[in-house]
Amino acid sequence: MNRKPSFADKVDQRIFNAIYSRSLVYNTCWEDPAVDRLALDLRPEDTVLAISSAGCNVLDYALAGVKRIDAVDANPRQTALLELKLAAIRRLDHGDFFQIFGHGFHPRFREIYGDLLRDELAGFSRDYWDSQAHWFTSRAGSFYYHGLAGLVARCFRTYLRLRPRLAEPIEALFQANTLAEQRHLYDQRILPLMWSRGMNWTLSRQITMSLLGVPYPQRKEVQAQHAGGVAGFIRESVEYVFRHLPAWNNYFWRVYVLGAYSRTCCPEYLKPAGFQALKHGLAERVVAHTGTVTEFLRSGEEAISKFVLLDHMDWMGAYHPQALLDEWAALLERAAPGARIIFRSAHAQPAYLAWLTVDIDGARRRLRQALVFHDARARELSRQDRVHTYAGFHIADVPG
Repeated sequence: MNRKPSFADKVDQRIFNAIYSRSLVYNTCWEDPAVDRLALDLRPEDTVLAISSAGCNVLDYALAGVKRIDAVDANPRQTALLELKLAAIRRLDHGDFFQIFGHGFHPRFREIYGDLLRDELAGFSRDYWDSQAHWFTSRAGSFYYHGLAGLVARCFRTYLRLRPRLAEPIEALFQANTLAEQRHLYDQRILPLMWSRGMNWTLSRQITMSLLGVPYPQRKEVQAQHAGGVAGFIRESVEYVFRHLPAWNNYFWRVYVLGAYSRTCCPEYLKPAGFQALKHGLAERVVAHTGTVTEFLRSGEEAISKFVLLDHMDWMGAYHPQALLDEWAALLERAAPGARIIFRSAHAQPAYLAWLTVDIDGARRRLRQALVFHDARARELSRQDRVHTYAGFHIADVPG
């Protein structure tokens, strides 16, 4: 099992917890659902447990027509964002919906919220958007420049305004028509200006990582496997994305660089067909919950066939190893025979895989031996990931 956290670890974690417990961390999802869908092989009979994050990917999985999705998040602000999206799907037309969540700005949002959306919400979610509705009419220009990750995006946008020679080719990346054009822009006009000493220093600070929702244990995982540290890993990821993957459909990087999606470069739930499918029934299959994964799993008995666990086990393994063991015990109690689980990590082979054990058929076994891992398929799909900021992507099946 992992070593006990040092004093410095505890200080870093307290800072992260203080930031996390008071803030919306993710205003959009930072995992590629196209990759997830291929990994999960979603079917109409599936019941899915997914960590909510910003709700974008939960809505994407719903478009696959699954039976039910339970979206769980320990941060009630993330639940509030998903519930606002669900309320907007129920009550708005596509034009207003896209202005709000596509452009991140609607001049009449306060009116729309008060007249149509507020009564669809309750409890914490209503109180939260009562106080934060101005994010969609903000002078900052976009909802996607609010929340913790949005603050980092806004700072980067400000940095680009001060460096127009860098801003112009970065914005041009998203207008490129070929990979050859992208590579030329990156190699000739971005690379010489982008990775300055100041940029590398900023990316290496824990406060920057905390604002992006990356706790200290994940930062250490990155440092342990990359000679260039966090800044080197990010540079390598960015270079892969913009030299090897199309930017014209990379809405993940677009929204944080430009502050908005376009009609053709956006998540599926924002496109007219996706919106209408959700509006006419598929959104009703999504149920939002606030709490830990373990709390949710222990609250019911229905078997679950697909699990999307994101990367939360990185920090649980470092700071709450017993809680991670408890989570996996609860997960396997609810998992249907042959259930599929996907998760990500800052490390290609995260430390918890070396010590995490579970009970299978009455025997205690390491997770690697207890489940059927599809490593080759995970590596193949990881190369297609348009975000490309996780070193580890894992696909595993519960024995049938």
